[in-house]
Amino acid sequence: MKHNLKLTLLAIAVVACQGGATPSTTLFTPTTSPIASTTTVPEGLITTVEDLPLATIQIVSTGTFVTPDFGTFEGGGSGSGFIIDPSGIAVSNSHVVSGAGLLDVHIGGSAETVNAQILGVSECNDLAVIDLDGEGYNYLEWYDGDIFAGLEVQAAGYPLGDPEFALTQGIISKADAPGETEWASIDAILEHDARIRGGNSGGPLVTEDMKVVGVNYAGRDDTDQNYAISVEEARAVVDELATGRDVDSVGINGYAVTADDGTTGVWVETVQPGSPADQAGVTGGDIVTQMAGVSLGLEGTLEEFCDVIRTQGEQGVIDIDVLRYDTAQYLSGQLNGEPLTELYSFAEELEEEATVEEDTSVYAEYSVIADDTGAITVEVPLEWSDVDGQPFEDEQGRSIVDVRAASDLTSFHESWSTPGMIVSASSDWASTTTEEALLDEIQANFTGVCEFVGREVYEDPLYTGSYDTFVNCGDEEATYVVVAAHPVEANYLVRVQVQANSDRDFEALDRILASFIVTGDV
Repeated sequence: MKHNLKLTLLAIAVVACQGGATPSTTLFTPTTSPIASTTTVPEGLITTVEDLPLATIQIVSTGTFVTPDFGTFEGGGSGSGFIIDPSGIAVSNSHVVSGAGLLDVHIGGSAETVNAQILGVSECNDLAVIDLDGEGYNYLEWYDGDIFAGLEVQAAGYPLGDPEFALTQGIISKADAPGETEWASIDAILEHDARIRGGNSGGPLVTEDMKVVGVNYAGRDDTDQNYAISVEEARAVVDELATGRDVDSVGINGYAVTADDGTTGVWVETVQPGSPADQAGVTGGDIVTQMAGVSLGLEGTLEEFCDVIRTQGEQGVIDIDVLRYDTAQYLSGQLNGEPLTELYSFAEELEEEATVEEDTSVYAEYSVIADDTGAITVEVPLEWSDVDGQPFEDEQGRSIVDVRAASDLTSFHESWSTPGMIVSASSDWASTTTEEALLDEIQANFTGVCEFVGREVYEDPLYTGSYDTFVNCGDEEATYVVVAAHPVEANYLVRVQVQANSDRDFEALDRILASFIVTGDV
């Protein structure tokens, strides 16, 4: 059943690439340096504002992208950057160059095009390093003084795709601003009031003596706030990227989204060829919903995504769950491990056997719920808002954590008219019983009320076990599925029960089985 997803982004606006334009102005002529004659200035080092355009570049990128609004399209955009070495090493934002099949670089507003190669990107730090053809370039140096509110700065670049160099002036407003956005997760951010616009992304924020104190990457037009990645973070990352190694990156150029059904994750706009994401089978238009068992995009930022990468490492084997937007498939696999495969679909498997009401509608939204101890989390339809997460002891005195949800739990428990679900887990179960026994134990509840279809093997990336299917339950002819399984690496058993009364409940069943996870002490 195909989802109709509507994706919502945060209010903060990316200072994004703008539509490309043909440069028309010429290179600036270097002026005489005002530095005292007793000081030796390295050849090509920019020391005056008049010469700043000679080391500030406009980057016009072309590639194929997938967006929620426009689908797949071939297009381009433009951003800014700056040269930091006479050999042609230049810095920009990852979101300016990632996914580009072609980069055209213009220096100081020149109509002449310079080709460039991407050396390395950091999607989490929103930084990229490129290498311009040739050598003998003018360049900028990093700032190495104290950064404080009130420090005078200037923002250089090519806003709004205009090929003419632009410069604005201001001060540092905050030397340590929050750096969590829907497209990056950065520790050291400068807030300043040197006005930047779309197209300024990747351009330098310089001090009065032309030292780079930050890399502009975002702004908010509604509040006139402008942000740059501080030299304190950027310099070390850039040094690594210049060696040809990606940093805090698995090859995904994307941003946090929330779908109208409640799905949160990272929308993939492009994938870097040969990257861990590419080798796993991630493609443009996917939504990465979980990595290493951690749900992504819950706060509308890339924080969880980047925290997992920084914890596991770019080369680590990382479990990954994906919703393929255009086909509504749920996929699971690993970065640097097993490639993505479609998760088992009960909706498809039970299509012929199920005895439920035909219904072409879908649940519009889902929400993440948890038991009272926080050990179990699972996604359920938002309509199933009657939730009980109390732990309990069974008749044998075994401690069990449990969460259950329905639109009306009393009706779910006492009749066959209301769909719902129960997820239970216990380490006591693991030491006293088996998955098969857990299924046998509950099977008696359906004798004479439902038709038993049979018992099958259950397996997903985290759990293995068995499941029972019951159909024609009660006068409502509901379908009931019970799964009992154990995790690959932990010592507990889990039992999942879901009642379906219509076609859309099978979609919910797939969602529940794809999302339930036990992370706490059971």
